[in-house]
Amino acid sequence: MANTAHGTRWQTDGKFFRVGAQRVLMRAVTYGPFPGGWPAGMDEDFSRIAAVGFNVLRLYELPDRRLLDAAWRHGLRVLGGLQWRHGADFIRQPELYAAAGRALEQGLLETGDHPAWMAVSVGNEVPADLVRWMGPLRVRRALEGLIARGRQVAPALMFAYANYPSTEYLEPENADFTAFNIYLEEEPTLRRYIKRLHHIAGDRPLVISEFGMDSRRNGLQNQAAALGWALRAASDLDVAGMTVYAWSDRWWNAGAEVLDWDFGLVDRAGGAKPALDVVRKWFDFGRVAGPPRDPLYSVIVCTRNGRARIGKCLAALVKLADHRHELVVVDDGSRDGTADWVATNFPQVRLLRVAPGGLSAARNAGAAAAGGEVLAFTDDDCEPDCEWLGRLRRAFADGRFAAVGGPNLAPPPRTWREAVVCAAPGAPSHVMLDDEEAEHLPGCNLAVTRAAFEAIGGFDPVFHTAGDDVDFCWRLRDAGLRLGFAAAAFVWHWRRPSLGAFLRQQIGYGRAEHLLLEKHPQRFSKHGGACWEGFVYGGGPVRAMAQSLIYHGPMGVAGYQPILNRMLPLRGLDERFNSATSRLALRAVNYLQPRLRAWARNHTLWHAPARTLAPVTPKATAEFEIVSAEGRERTDFLRLLLDDGWLAGGGSDGWDVEKHSTRVLMATERGEGSATRTLVRVWGDRALVDGSLGRPEHPCRDAPLPL
Repeated sequence: MANTAHGTRWQTDGKFFRVGAQRVLMRAVTYGPFPGGWPAGMDEDFSRIAAVGFNVLRLYELPDRRLLDAAWRHGLRVLGGLQWRHGADFIRQPELYAAAGRALEQGLLETGDHPAWMAVSVGNEVPADLVRWMGPLRVRRALEGLIARGRQVAPALMFAYANYPSTEYLEPENADFTAFNIYLEEEPTLRRYIKRLHHIAGDRPLVISEFGMDSRRNGLQNQAAALGWALRAASDLDVAGMTVYAWSDRWWNAGAEVLDWDFGLVDRAGGAKPALDVVRKWFDFGRVAGPPRDPLYSVIVCTRNGRARIGKCLAALVKLADHRHELVVVDDGSRDGTADWVATNFPQVRLLRVAPGGLSAARNAGAAAAGGEVLAFTDDDCEPDCEWLGRLRRAFADGRFAAVGGPNLAPPPRTWREAVVCAAPGAPSHVMLDDEEAEHLPGCNLAVTRAAFEAIGGFDPVFHTAGDDVDFCWRLRDAGLRLGFAAAAFVWHWRRPSLGAFLRQQIGYGRAEHLLLEKHPQRFSKHGGACWEGFVYGGGPVRAMAQSLIYHGPMGVAGYQPILNRMLPLRGLDERFNSATSRLALRAVNYLQPRLRAWARNHTLWHAPARTLAPVTPKATAEFEIVSAEGRERTDFLRLLLDDGWLAGGGSDGWDVEKHSTRVLMATERGEGSATRTLVRVWGDRALVDGSLGRPEHPCRDAPLPL
């Protein structure tokens, strides 16, 4: 990874970041807020921070030019945070949200052109109970609105939202990267959750935006050890950015100095703690070398009349950082001079000319001619990342998997038609049984050991243009072999350039599914659709949609609250081409794609699959607020209700507790100081709630029902 270069903005690069032409790893530390505000001079701190090896400061407010200038002097970039009242019901109090938008716009008008910027976070952990109260979809759209407003002012900056596990469904569709605050005290648990977060992030980079340990409760040595294994896990699992929480034990929160925990790398007097040296040594020496270069990998690309597209594919392949491999191109009877063109322009490629026989036959021919112990397949319209093979090797290293693949990412669209195709259903997708093991891997990014390939007889030649990878993966699994997923071993996969070409491709997929249906009838429903055991990933970030079913846990307090839908969201429509024309075209494609595919598959009218509907909750009968100067929160009042015989709601229910058909939902607003306001929504008999809460002891006032 390159160090940050002056003079160039950070940009996304598939699952990573780049500065100019060089890939860069985000090494961040949180800085502030401090009692009394920013220090009068920041050069001493920033000099020490840069000397450790950090290249990004994460702030919880928008920086002024003085801070940006100081960061720039020391080669640091800034991930700034928009500070606003997202700890209150900003849907019912729209003035709070409006003020946030104005603050973001004003701050970026003043500083958005500064070269020290890395990105902007439009929020940090909207509380889970308030998200449930306001509605996940409304909150998600509000965050997206702030990102869109910020991007209008500073289009060159990246934007994100700092999420956390209790609202993992709250990923903004239009963020540039996925950022999560994580506090886990065991390395295996952290590793498992990072693997999950890669799937939540979809096609974009994953950043851990906070990780730390309180040295007061856990001890200085435990803090140091935890940061060591966390940095190792982030490196091993291809996290694009890691943020250590925090630089200093000095901390200001909710209008007061926090004195009962110590997360800093330096203490309140500025003295270094053991964790600081661990982080410094990791940045200097800690990146673990990849697995041994052996065995030989054979990269196989099959093409037919692909002269116009294979050049970019081969140009990417000759830049692979892993040098223990060979490149094999199989020309499947091209008539456009592809073979001669490849031989002339890429003499380092092993070229195999075969009579036209279809994609499966060509792949088998390439495997037979290849000398590698692992066969890595991609397509002529793909451009593998330069670190593709190295990341596949790491997934194979422990011997659990016979085949491994990664995501295929759509490059940024160049026209509104390409934007529509990128957002449409029907693109090649991986299907996951869990966060590590796949049920299906698309053939454009699929590596398999030669032993496994030969054990199942390779690809079935009956599949000429598509469906071969589905059949191949199913037969691997039927043979008792396992498929692994390498989240960062990505290839850029160009989608069809026009709507007509895309719809013709879907008809071809339907014909391939007809062959699959004949060969694997037990894997299809009565309507002809494939029955997957796992989750189908569409490339977009996992986020709350209109019909999303979300597991909130009993009374909405689950630490991890996932979406339960088996078909996960597609990529969104690129904002640059989000016009009335493109939206209308996307609706038309969404209507036509499954019908054309189904007609080609079984020549019957398409039947819509059963949809998972979110539970429908009737209109509330009352809303009121409980104000507590002592800081009592929803958990305190829910405990009163439970003690009075109320029963906890659970799972995906839209309420916390119920009794005699009366249901209650609560959320607590947080702000400066200790006072709180708990919002109460009732379906049924409000008097029953008042009686259980002992209303005279709790100041209440009615609140208007939301429209």
